[in-house]
Parts: sequence; C-alpha cells; structure tokens
Amino acid sequence: MLSFTRTRTQQRSNRSMSLGGMDYADPKKKNGVCGKILMFSRHEPGVTHVLVTGGAGYIGSHAALRLLKDSYRVTIVDNLSRGNLGAVHILQQLFPEPGQLQFIYADLGDAKAVHKIFLENAFDAVMHFAAVAYVGESTLDPLKYYHNITSNTLVVLEAMAAHGVKTLIYSSTCATYGEPEKMPITEETPQLPINPYGKAKKMAEDMILDFHKNSDMAVMILRYFNVIGSDPEGRLGEAPRPELREHGRISGACFDAARGIVPGLKVRGTDYKTSDGTCIRDYIDVTDLVDAHVKALEKAKPKHVGIYNVGTGRGRSVKEFVEACKKATGAHKS
Repeated sequence: MLSFTRTRTQQRSNRSMSLGGMDYADPKKKNGVCGKILMFSRHEPGVTHVLVTGGAGYIGSHAALRLLKDSYRVTIVDNLSRGNLGAVHILQQLFPEPGQLQFIYADLGDAKAVHKIFLENAFDAVMHFAAVAYVGESTLDPLKYYHNITSNTLVVLEAMAAHGVKTLIYSSTCATYGEPEKMPITEETPQLPINPYGKAKKMAEDMILDFHKNSDMAVMILRYFNVIGSDPEGRLGEAPRPELREHGRISGACFDAARGIVPGLKVRGTDYKTSDGTCIRDYIDVTDLVDAHVKALEKAKPKHVGIYNVGTGRGRSVKEFVEACKKATGAHKS
C-alpha cells in the first residue's frame, strides 16, 4: 500500500519559452472549432511534463489538478466521450500561466493523432487514466471495452516506445482480481477477472509487463476499487453523463437521489453473506487516490515495475454507505 505523506515542492523555472497554437476541436460545436490550445514542445529543465490521458474525466481531472498544484506541466488528452469539458475549463482558470496546462481533443484509438501529439511534445511521463469504466456496461458491450482499454493502451505504449518516453503510471483496477476466495486482497492475489472490464484491464496490464521486460521503462500499476469524493475545495467533482447514470458509481447515485435528480435509490444485491445483506467494498477518496498516483510517479525507477493495491484496507457495506450519505446530505430528515 502506498503512503501519501510527502508532497512535491519543486519550483517552476523562470526561463521563457516559445509557444505555438493549434485549433481545438469540440465535437459538440457544429463547426468543430472553438478555440486554440497551446503547444509547448520545448522541454523546460527542472519541470516534469506529464501526459494525462483521460484528464477531463473524474479521476483524471483530479490528478491533473494535483500535478498542477505541485508545479508539474500537464497535457490532457481526452476525446470527451466520458470526460467533462467543464473540468478542463476550471483547470485552465486555476492555472492560466502559458505553458503550464494544455488540452488536446483526441481519441487514443487514432494512432496517427497520438503519435503526432508525442512528436510535438517532450513528455517525461504518462499517467494513463483514459478508459470506459462501468462493469455493467462492459457485459452488454464487451468489444467496446476491449477496444477502448486494451487496444488503446497498446497505442499509448507504441507511442511511448517510438518517442522515448520512459515512465508510465497505469491506472488499473481491483476488478482484475474477480471474486477471490481469500481475503484480504493483496498484490499477490491471483488475477481472475469475471467481467469484460476486469479482463480488458488485465490484458492491458499484461501488455505493459511484457513490453517492460525488454525495455528500461519505469512502470507503476495501481489497482483500486470504488472511488468516491471530490476536490475538498469544491472545484471538481463527479459529473457522469445523464445516459450513464444507471451505470454510475454509488456515490453519484446517492447524491442524485438526495438532490431529487432521480426519484430514489435502488440497491441491487441484498442477499450477500454480510451483516446487512449488501456487498462490502473498500472505498477510497479520489484525492487520496491521485496522491497515490503522484507518489508512484515520484518513486518510479528505470527498469523497475511497481504494482500496488490502493485503498483504505477497511470494507464498508453498500447499506452503510447509503446511510452515511443520508446523514451527510440531511436526506434522512426529509
């Protein structure tokens, strides 16, 4: 388990740098173009430039926020199929300094576009979050998950190899373990995923590990279960698209019910062999999770692989979580 105590205090260089522009295409706009994004391909000594895939998403945007606060340079690549452009706008407002933050609309499935991004930027590391991530949806559309998770990870690895980027922090999942017979789950627990989401993530892990064997890459793989919470200052949060709410996380479902966005909350699965009949899960706050990713980036070493489960080590039942949500929102009083 990673500890999250040390923070990065590296100061940004005052050296000037040249900037170029390129069009940013927003698929929601009819003409497809809504502005410029800054390209900063020149490497700035003393400052680490991190590519954050899926950086407009729930976890990725929080990771970008943490990196920017710690004086990293960040490039976000997202196709906005699940990401939130509003989160990018907030980050741009918080960090307006030229050359600090860059957003590129692109699909990781487009190998030509991905290689162009690597060619035009000097990345020191990649934090790979981009992925569809709903277990239920994966059983309904498994090929989508294998393409989006496994195939797209291959594109990222190929681009890293072609352009000499040596550090990868991979955001995986404890769904790769399936339903273990023994608890607690450790990094040595056999990986026997039971759904396409977990299987696709394990395949991506296997590709990364196989590629690492013949390279000097620094690789960190982080596996975690249920992510909850948001930026303590309320700047970012979880904002699933309306059509995806039924597949969403329990935290979002609870707060949607409390706010009256949905008429109520239905708990699926009440016959587990637990004290209240509902499933027990390890919940981790998103800020702690991104702290772990930054810690992994700091600790990554060439020719080394680190694999870590990230969580609290304490399980809570779904019913306990719902009751806590009622208490926090005051919904139990209505």
